[in-house]
Amino acid sequence: MNVYDSERMAEALAGIGFAPVDAPDGADMVILNTCHIREKAAEKVYSELGRLRQLKQDKADAGGRMIVAVAGCVAQAEGEEIQRRAPMVDMVFGPQTYHRLPEMVARAERAAGVKLIDTDFPAEDKFDHLPSARGAKGVAAFLTVQEGCDKFCTFCVVPYTRGAEASRPVAAVLAEARALAAAGVREVTLLGQNVNAYHGDGPDGREWGLGRLARALAEIDGIARIRYTTSHPRDLDDDLIAAHRDVPELMPYLHLPVQSGSDRILDAMNRKHTADDYRRLVDRLRAARPDIALTSDFIVGFPGESDRDFADTLKLVGEIGYAGAFSFKYSPRPGTPAALSESQVPEAVKDERLAGLQQLLEAQQDAFNRATVGRALPVLIEKAGRKPGQLVGRSPYLQPVHLDGADLAADTPIGTLVECRIDELRRYSLFATPLAARQERRNVA
Repeated sequence: MNVYDSERMAEALAGIGFAPVDAPDGADMVILNTCHIREKAAEKVYSELGRLRQLKQDKADAGGRMIVAVAGCVAQAEGEEIQRRAPMVDMVFGPQTYHRLPEMVARAERAAGVKLIDTDFPAEDKFDHLPSARGAKGVAAFLTVQEGCDKFCTFCVVPYTRGAEASRPVAAVLAEARALAAAGVREVTLLGQNVNAYHGDGPDGREWGLGRLARALAEIDGIARIRYTTSHPRDLDDDLIAAHRDVPELMPYLHLPVQSGSDRILDAMNRKHTADDYRRLVDRLRAARPDIALTSDFIVGFPGESDRDFADTLKLVGEIGYAGAFSFKYSPRPGTPAALSESQVPEAVKDERLAGLQQLLEAQQDAFNRATVGRALPVLIEKAGRKPGQLVGRSPYLQPVHLDGADLAADTPIGTLVECRIDELRRYSLFATPLAARQERRNVA
């Protein structure tokens, strides 16, 4: 979502004469778009600001001015702390206010030395005030459909930094998707803190869920693939499961975070589902779409986690079998209930558990990747490879796939879906031979 937000900020700034550059050295403005989900990510912000301090001074010594801004969730949660620890920062604004960026920049340019902070949750919808046209930079694009969270997991800051759950109207989502398709996008990934909680106002006067939205997106000329992230098990409803069965454009690859395999820890996390609830969901998904692959999130060392609790997590992982996962040591976040617990797990224990979990998850990911060797899979060509004549794309399971361009038709463009035989796995990349190129009709109006 931060990638999407950064793209939209760049589009908003383009309207007042800014253009993106590849490095901060000599820039007129630098924005750090930040994440507050883990302590390491937040601390990296202050480290980066220390480096920018010298670049800002160098710019001033050359007779210019560099505006430094901190955006996103760290800005939302720690606005005053940022100004205290890094007084060289000119602007601090939260993730719900970046549609006001041109106005903030104008104020900063008029009054050097004035510090601006905007961490409100404004009544107006930021999407209504952003530029409507989006420029595509490739064949895949992100599209935010939902923001915020009402779940209040005891480890998570998202409800405090992103606010309550809110869904964009169906018409707005479809309009943005059509614009992306017209610009050459073939694959859209729908974004939301709880994306499968989507409940947007539909053109028929009723609320649409994510399954119905996926069906409508699949009808857009040029859209060949649909993905979504991140999901919560509590919001995976019957219609969305049916969409995985009925909509071929909806990729058989789902990120479904479970966090722990222990019912005791899940209850302490306020997840409102059990390990068996999760198992039953997976069974239903696999019954609807037998080729679906799952990824997940795991937290080890949550306050009070015992050896038995951790063993329950390993058991769940062994039973489900994942194509990939994100796994982390529990990181106390200020203001969350879990951070106040007196049952914090020692760091050495967290380290040991994380190493064991990651060893299992990496073995499962390797087994999944190896199981694709010999299969025929459609690959969406995204770019030229590093070697002459080589093309690189993605499988339905987001695996990078390298193709020898000499085996393709000379007129095979980026954005083509190519049926391939997977020949080899090298670390995390697949190498394949094209079987036949097929290019769907594309909307280029």
